[in-house]
Amino acid sequence: MTNENNIKTIETLYAAFAVGDIPTVLAALDEKVVWNEAEGNKYADGNPYIGPQAVLNGVFARIGADYEYFNLVNIELHEMSNNKVLATLRYQAKLKKNGATYDAQVAHLWTLKDTKAIAFQQYLDTKNVADAEAK
Repeated sequence: MTNENNIKTIETLYAAFAVGDIPTVLAALDEKVVWNEAEGNKYADGNPYIGPQAVLNGVFARIGADYEYFNLVNIELHEMSNNKVLATLRYQAKLKKNGATYDAQVAHLWTLKDTKAIAFQQYLDTKNVADAEAK
């Protein structure tokens, strides 16, 4: 698979997430995807999540329950060797429990095989998120 195909796969995944099309996001994940949230992120309690259903239940459903909105913005995709794509972006989000908002710096490292994501590693400004949670 060329890097161009890898980039296209991840672009499609982020576009689907932006409009709430979670089935399309999950379809981009390999059935045995290994998904890791950033250390210090409360959703890291299930690391590693194995498979799309685990990601849905352990990450996406919890985000939906915890946030009034959760937007991925300023997404830039960077081609890397070994079928990897690095996404640099920001999370702009508002918590339901206290109305706190944050704008956090994030990076996602994706590993792909045959147009499917086989691994995901999140890097996140967890202090920014924790500060909003504590308000």
